Amino acid sequence: MSTEKQLDDMIRSIEGEMTGFIAASVVDLESGMTLAARTSRTDFDLAVASAYNSELVKQKLKIVKALGLKTTLEDMLLTLGDQLHLIKLFPGGHTFLYLAADRASTNLAIVRNAVNKHVATLTS
Repeated sequence: MSTEKQLDDMIRSIEGEMTGFIAASVVDLESGMTLAARTSRTDFDLAVASAYNSELVKQKLKIVKALGLKTTLEDMLLTLGDQLHLIKLFPGGHTFLYLAADRASTNLAIVRNAVNKHVATLTS
């Protein structure tokens, strides 16, 4: 697994490549524990968002299993009225990156490109 500094550097790199960055964290799926985090807004409770998103990912994995799908979960997108939330699982599926962005300031292609690029360099 990557060090906390490597995870923090990855989040900073993602933030630097996109407009509309609100917050991002790397989360241990099993425990819901935040391994690295950064936010640009004091009113955004990233610890709570990270923990609840781990439950969301666990439920989606249960659905995939219940349906008997022979595939892996790569990412999840949640589109809110004013925000985009992207959850990107790391290879192996034990950790994920959670990112929130301002929908009016960016778009899904920019968010996905930045996230995929930096997750891939960290895990390769």
